[in-house]
Amino acid sequence: MHVELPIASFIAAAIVLVPLPWHWRARNVPTLSIIAWLFLSNVIYGVNAIIWANNVRIVVPVWCDITTKLQIGATISLPACCLCLCIHLERIASVRQVSSSHQDKRRRMLFDCCMCWGIPIIYMALHYIVQGHRFDIVETLGCRPAIYTSIQSVFIVWVPPLLIVVLTLIFAGLALHHFLERRITFARHLRDSNSALTVSVYFRLISMSIVQMVWGSVVIAVNVWFTCRTGLRPWISWADVHFNFSRVGLFPIAFLPPSTLSPLYFSWWTIPASSLLFFIFFAFGQDAMKEYRSCFVWIKKTIFRRKPTEFKRSLDTRYISFA
Repeated sequence: MHVELPIASFIAAAIVLVPLPWHWRARNVPTLSIIAWLFLSNVIYGVNAIIWANNVRIVVPVWCDITTKLQIGATISLPACCLCLCIHLERIASVRQVSSSHQDKRRRMLFDCCMCWGIPIIYMALHYIVQGHRFDIVETLGCRPAIYTSIQSVFIVWVPPLLIVVLTLIFAGLALHHFLERRITFARHLRDSNSALTVSVYFRLISMSIVQMVWGSVVIAVNVWFTCRTGLRPWISWADVHFNFSRVGLFPIAFLPPSTLSPLYFSWWTIPASSLLFFIFFAFGQDAMKEYRSCFVWIKKTIFRRKPTEFKRSLDTRYISFA
């Protein structure tokens, strides 16, 4: 059993929750959505690694039906969230948004929800077009989404996230350009735009988006290569692609060559790696340190709320009563 897989997944699920309190107070929908998708993906991967450790039994098929769709949604969710974030940051850094009213914030929140959750839902629905059978089960890694490898699957599964990655990098570049143009007066510009952002948080958000998208483009390229390396299959008809749809592909490790296992493990580790990148960008900033200090003070007041003299007086009273 690869015990490192569930341990890494659950640790990654825990660390992405560390920046949750201050992003929740800021009502930052894109970053909250990134946290939610990464947390959900890590939990799914960790549970899968436990259930299918050293076996390929079909024990919880409904779980696989649900989680494989969520895995498909997670493929595009991170690029969509980062694109949404960079659009907002570029608008703030430009002169197009001088102030933000309550109505503007409501419209932006609706747009953010559509981008961060609506696009993945549509993407999950479109996956059914190229879903050749129910799902696959790989020993140790658990259930994986099934894809009928064809030119249609390239355009439906891989082109959309890659296109969103490119758009995210464009908006991130524009936001950085505006930031460098106004770097001297940028803090005042943020105050004038009625934004809760600071210069350091703004720069961390932009940097995180760029790093995540560069990393995401590498992941997409590897997945496309792994999926299409044996060639594309012909699309004869809908009935042919979905023939025997209820079939479940079972793949014991003993029958998988290293050339197949290595990309599968790489694909699995991309989720914990993305979680670690997110944690690095937000766990050591000023907001994080302020949150840690507040948490430490709360723990100190809660656990050590009695003063030493009061604690000693309490012990003396108990001793006299006992005597």
